[in-house]
Amino acid sequence: MFRANGELRGAVHATVLGPPDGPRAVLVHGSLSWGDDPVSGFAAQRPLADRFRLVLMDRRGHGGSPDAGPAFRSDHLADADDIAELLEDGAHLVGHSYGAVGAMVAAARRPEAVRSLTLIEPGCYQAAADDPQVADALRANREAYASLPELTPEQWLRAATDSVGLPPMEPTGTRLRAAASALSERVCWEAGIPVAALSVAPFPKLVVSGAWENAPDLYRKGGSGPLLACARVTAERIGARHMSIPGAAHYPHVDAPDALNTVLATFWDAAPAH
Repeated sequence: MFRANGELRGAVHATVLGPPDGPRAVLVHGSLSWGDDPVSGFAAQRPLADRFRLVLMDRRGHGGSPDAGPAFRSDHLADADDIAELLEDGAHLVGHSYGAVGAMVAAARRPEAVRSLTLIEPGCYQAAADDPQVADALRANREAYASLPELTPEQWLRAATDSVGLPPMEPTGTRLRAAASALSERVCWEAGIPVAALSVAPFPKLVVSGAWENAPDLYRKGGSGPLLACARVTAERIGARHMSIPGAAHYPHVDAPDALNTVLATFWDAAPAH
């Protein structure tokens, strides 16, 4: 259960890096990933551990965290429980995609423990469900899921990339376990988002998108419109700044890590002392 440089933190495993007395930052990965995953997690944020105490959380059923199940579910609400505990007395909070939804719920629940909130390509469609592009994406997602056949984790992993024209992910045991968890958890695009509570929360907020300018056509067509619209509208409604990272699509922390790391360090340094 333990990963190198990691530890069990409450209900979940986290890879903890950086000086013990550095400002803490909790980073929450998205689907088909885990905290220090080099393919789609936060492995490329390790340079930030020179000055910051990074807590790279493994969501339930992912990475080094225990398996999800009826008594230990994996979804954005369970994530929020775990994130709220990982915040301890105060931390910067970063969430990507599915992980951003749990981060939003946890931040609204414990605003006094959040030094700053960064949402990277958030999957919080319900925060912007009245936007035409987001509404179209919600309808398409619901229709697709209504007719979804029963899939194995390996089939789901392959479909996640084939459907948008991306190279397949290697079906390692850890990746397939993450796919199995994704198959059983609540979809994040139907999650209720505490927009009102976040809008009045005092901590600084940032929403980061990829610019999507170099993404394959099918990937850009399916993802950039609704995700960019969701990010823009969400930022407006919670009182956040919205910015795009050139050269990146849905994974700015992987596609353009140096740029994203500079953004995070600058944003964290500017946050009020906790």
